[in-house]
Amino acid sequence: MKKYISNALSLLTGSLFLFSCSLNRDPLSDYSDVSQGKTETGTQIVFKNKAEVETYLAGIYQQMKDRQEHWYLDLLLIGDSHADNSYAGTTGAEVVPFENNSIEGSNSVVDRDWGRYLEDVGRANRLIIYVDSVADKSVSDTEIRTYKAQAKLFRALAMFDMVRIFGSIPVITTIAPDITGDNVNEVYPQYFPKQATEEEAYKQIEKDLMEGLADAPANNNGNKTLFTKSVARAMLAKIYAEKPIRDYAKVIQFVDALTADGFDLNTNYSDLYAMNASSTDLAQRNTKESILEAQFTSGGGNWATWMFGRDLSNYDNNFTWAKWITPSRDLIQAYTNEGDQIRLGQSIVYYSTTWSNYYPSNHYPFMFKLRSAFNSIVKLRYADLLLLKAEALIQQGSDLSGAADIIDKIRTRVKLPKLSAAIRSNKDALLDAYLKERRLELAFEGQRWFDLVRLDKVESVMNAVYAKDAGRKSQVYPFTKNSYRLPIPQPKIDQNPNLVQNPGY
Repeated sequence: MKKYISNALSLLTGSLFLFSCSLNRDPLSDYSDVSQGKTETGTQIVFKNKAEVETYLAGIYQQMKDRQEHWYLDLLLIGDSHADNSYAGTTGAEVVPFENNSIEGSNSVVDRDWGRYLEDVGRANRLIIYVDSVADKSVSDTEIRTYKAQAKLFRALAMFDMVRIFGSIPVITTIAPDITGDNVNEVYPQYFPKQATEEEAYKQIEKDLMEGLADAPANNNGNKTLFTKSVARAMLAKIYAEKPIRDYAKVIQFVDALTADGFDLNTNYSDLYAMNASSTDLAQRNTKESILEAQFTSGGGNWATWMFGRDLSNYDNNFTWAKWITPSRDLIQAYTNEGDQIRLGQSIVYYSTTWSNYYPSNHYPFMFKLRSAFNSIVKLRYADLLLLKAEALIQQGSDLSGAADIIDKIRTRVKLPKLSAAIRSNKDALLDAYLKERRLELAFEGQRWFDLVRLDKVESVMNAVYAKDAGRKSQVYPFTKNSYRLPIPQPKIDQNPNLVQNPGY
């Protein structure tokens, strides 16, 4: 027991319970500049004043920039290298299994992601619970609800990524109290939580998003880094497309709400990623297509660009070792077959290298959507959501023409012809065209694997790609229904005896 408690404390520091939304800011006792004290009802005072609350909230926002491994790097490894868009890129034992389908519970990437997402949930929970009892009575109830709403949206974002990766996960909404001889039986489950079902996890995410939608800040066209009502709407559309709580009518409803918020496609696709002429900054930030992004400026550079290719603002920096997420021949061929030169040129770039893991060193392709230390990481983009509306219309089967019009809007922006009448009128053909369009539009944005899972295409697509893509490492295990979720990290199972490994691992 003692060993388990020690391990869980390091793993789950900050795990919490979702208190009611009623405000409970009673007079303080034992309050000083050193100790925050407690309310008369015994509630711990964590935040002394408004400045402390806002500093803590700023720290939550900073997580999307500082913890790029699980918010971005690993999602591209899972979303693109574990699918057919890219190869692992390096020969590292932690990344190759995503390419050849040999991931095990001992993999360091899945172990890192599991722990990081739970840490994010814990950070959000601390604000959600304790902001009600902030000592500074000048903080209004409206402000408190706004702070709490932003934390709930952050928690929903973390849980959404985690449940899509692992399936059954602990749904932690408590802060576990100190363990004593009197409460050990009561507190034990909070330190060693069981996994919730996927549906239960999605229900909690839905609850957070709906409550966040009510009180989050309105969309700000000049600052797309905030957890706004538009972020809540985008995430609601995304969760309602997922199987456990699928509701296509709500997907359409919330995408339409984003359109009403003023989001639209950029006129030029290239503007989403372009740098200025001197390669010292992005050409544009806060585009009308961006819903949520993490922004990087001078002095706070985006190190993730080192992992994928060249930093165009510092051309030779960290370009001496093989990079992750090498574009696959199958993806390049898909762009070529479609005549899609615009998105090909914006998604993939060629350099000379000192390595030749997958291609000749004198003509080596790299993903190109993260080009410098100043590029933003766009977490939510309107094109993704607009295409999800097309998916909902196709799956409902009631408005194939409306779905085709959306796909055509995406295609005509990059100078491609509209879909043929034969495709527009056939549900299966239109779904295939839709899935291809998402692949070409959203390559290297961490979407492809989750699209295949959501639409039950993993086996048909992934078990066939190895034979037609000569550059891909040999498949170790075939893809099955058990492949739809990655393994629960074995070190976490060793720490928590209540965790159960996913089937197939």
